[in-house]
Amino acid sequence: MSDEPKLVLVSNRGPATFERSEAGELVAKRGGGGLVTALTGLVEHRDALWVASAMSPEDVEASKEHGGRGFDCQVDDITYNVRLVESDPDAYDLFYNQIANPLLWFIQHYLWDLSNAPNIRREDVHAFEDGYRVVNEDMARAVLEEIEDDEDAVVMLHDYHLYTAPRVLRQQRPELTLHHFIHIPWTQPDAWRVLPTAMRAEIYAGLLSNDIIGFHTEAYRRNFALCCRELFDLEVDEDAGTVIFEEREVWIRHYPLPISAKTFARSAQRPGVREHEREILRRRRDYLIVRVDRADLSKNVLRGFEAFDLFLQQHPEFLEKVTFIAQLVPSRQDVPQYADYLKRIDSLVAAVNHRHGTTDWMPIDLKLRENLDEAIASYKHYDLMIVNAVFDGMNLVAKEGPLMNERAGVSLLSENTGAHEELGEYTLSVNPFDIQEQADGIYRALTMSWEERDRRAADLKEALTARDPGDWIDDQLRDIEAKRGGSRTVVET
Repeated sequence: MSDEPKLVLVSNRGPATFERSEAGELVAKRGGGGLVTALTGLVEHRDALWVASAMSPEDVEASKEHGGRGFDCQVDDITYNVRLVESDPDAYDLFYNQIANPLLWFIQHYLWDLSNAPNIRREDVHAFEDGYRVVNEDMARAVLEEIEDDEDAVVMLHDYHLYTAPRVLRQQRPELTLHHFIHIPWTQPDAWRVLPTAMRAEIYAGLLSNDIIGFHTEAYRRNFALCCRELFDLEVDEDAGTVIFEEREVWIRHYPLPISAKTFARSAQRPGVREHEREILRRRRDYLIVRVDRADLSKNVLRGFEAFDLFLQQHPEFLEKVTFIAQLVPSRQDVPQYADYLKRIDSLVAAVNHRHGTTDWMPIDLKLRENLDEAIASYKHYDLMIVNAVFDGMNLVAKEGPLMNERAGVSLLSENTGAHEELGEYTLSVNPFDIQEQADGIYRALTMSWEERDRRAADLKEALTARDPGDWIDDQLRDIEAKRGGSRTVVET
């Protein structure tokens, strides 16, 4: 609608990234990551400019072809209005590979072994000041350029890459409406004490420069409120969902992210999915276990394989009757911890296959690649899907799999995923650190009666189709309009 305020989305990764075709032309392809998937629904729902980092030389070139300003591009039959922001490569490397990943990511997933790491040194402070802060300022300046003639704009920032950008926007344009959604867990106060005091204070001052801060779950919202009170002695009203910062009332809310049943139903009919289905059905044994993940430390892949190994040791009657398909996407291989983790995964799989395998059967079928058609085919035919993350903001796989499954498959779900807050009662809930409990869960799932499987699967599908991404977007836009209008709503608990 013409009377709607201009909406600007801001994230590190954008909906489009560019590459050269064989003819030498710049061609847009879809940007990667779950955040892009989530926000694409918003763009389909409402006109918006999407400001994102230029991730490649081709992105920079595409930006320069449009004078460094916003431009339209088409990806997968959707037209996006994008602004790709170029940062100094050295600053971006410090921002992404030293601060965002691993420092903040590890803090927000409780991944640091605090007896050994991290050891914060001068170079980490330098990386924050000359990397993280610089890239955040670049993104904020780009937003300000795009809305310089708009007094009524709404800026929606996303995730842990952009914690200090709202401060820049608030200082330059105090009247702006700023909303920040965080897609990963929010940890309790002690986890944040890893950071130097000044760095921690700057991050929270940045976030609290927003009008509204959103999380996936009620638990993460409570953790943020607790951090504000304990780390900074701020006035917090948990019932109202507010924090007072610099005489401003900041709303803290939670908006669980749904998935689109219609989109996945269309995707399931693609020829590539059917081709992979035929191969899965041709090779499957009596039982099929599936996991689809990034090879990220937070996903807890090693413990999942160790639990499967323990299950086979304790229940040898399942030997040669069950196959575990693990589709893992290599992640952040320029970060040493991730490169080492992938090597450990490969070694463990080899050991499990050597210990239990036969001449014509390997218990774990490891696929190190990203292929959505293949993933959907696996979703449709599993008896058990494993999502045992250490901690996860939401975990959309936990929703995608049950939605697509056609065999009344069972879900083994970590209690530390955001999805557990919505789906836990319909799944086999497990402690992600308890390998025996996970092994027992595998056995329970594969011996469960069809009646119980049907009931759990039906309840999961009902929960997953109750809301769609449009509802998630509308909930946030309603709160934005309420905040702009000066109302003070109380959060639902």
